[in-house]
Amino acid sequence: MPAPPALRRTLAVLAALPLLALASCGYGSQAVENTEHAVAGAAKTDGLDSVRIGYFGNLTHATALVGRQKGFFQKELGGTKADYSTFNAGPSEIEALNSGSIDIGWIGPSPAINGYTKADGKNLRIISGSASGGVKLVVNPEKIKSLKDVKGKKIATPQLGNTQDVAFLNWISEQGWKVDAQSGQGDVSVIRSDNKVTPDLYRSGSIDGAWVPEPTASKLVAEGAKVLLDEADLWPDKKFVTTNVIVSQSFLKQHPEAVEAVLKASVETNRWINAHPEQAKAAANARLKQDTGMALPADVIDPAWKSIQVTDDPLAATLKTQAEHAVKAGLLQKPDLTGIYDLTPLNKVLKAEGEPEVGDAGLGVH
Repeated sequence: MPAPPALRRTLAVLAALPLLALASCGYGSQAVENTEHAVAGAAKTDGLDSVRIGYFGNLTHATALVGRQKGFFQKELGGTKADYSTFNAGPSEIEALNSGSIDIGWIGPSPAINGYTKADGKNLRIISGSASGGVKLVVNPEKIKSLKDVKGKKIATPQLGNTQDVAFLNWISEQGWKVDAQSGQGDVSVIRSDNKVTPDLYRSGSIDGAWVPEPTASKLVAEGAKVLLDEADLWPDKKFVTTNVIVSQSFLKQHPEAVEAVLKASVETNRWINAHPEQAKAAANARLKQDTGMALPADVIDPAWKSIQVTDDPLAATLKTQAEHAVKAGLLQKPDLTGIYDLTPLNKVLKAEGEPEVGDAGLGVH
């Protein structure tokens, strides 16, 4: 019996605002001790002693979790050590990239847009996709039985202006309801709450539901909430970018072989995840336990894993749309995202693997 597709859908991908901090999608701690070692006797990639890789301890960063746990990155880097740091939030990872503390990172679209815009397009490039899907509106079934019942209720999002916050504000607008984006007050009360405390707020009755990424959505379901809407159902082909791979422009220019090695490992990891979904889920959870000190229980990780799809395609057109949603919500001035993508190294890897190339929706470097 063929294995089911590894993951299905991803975390929301909207644009973030240059003036607002972006919400944490992650559950990891920063700078977890790295225990991996370079391959003994192997040549160094691009002559580097190490490549510093950042990611969140979050299921939507499944490529990074599994690729690290199964050694895909270290294998491709050979005698160059894969040196890892985990982060709790996008802004801290962007700061690490800007300061040179990391070279490459897995990150949500909102902080990537935010970071690129604030640096006037001079600090980073998106070089690959990683995940799509994994965002849901989950609600208290005693208080909310249909989408129209959301009006007048208290719904949490991770942070003002973050990817899910913008998605929810856009959805509210499409219902014909009014909410002040900054205060969150109006026909719906939008409660900005860190993903880590949202389950406690739900348990106490302080919120009636939440528009959140995985695994927070499944944690709420484990508390008795019901899924009212899967954000993937709002997108063409049910696909929208949740996680991208970014690199500092200086590192990309100076060490193209190292970037290519990491991208080759990313493509190999995604293929392995899709071919071995149950083993991949176990590997991701094992990595989460090492990074955060806590594995996810089966009633959380099983549904969460099914709603996320790993992908090499950055789904650039959805990034563009999500940026438009943030502008429409009044949270972002129209950004110039030209040059945010450089997919040349990824397409080189994909071509060598016999895979179709991916596009940048006109937002690539010229």
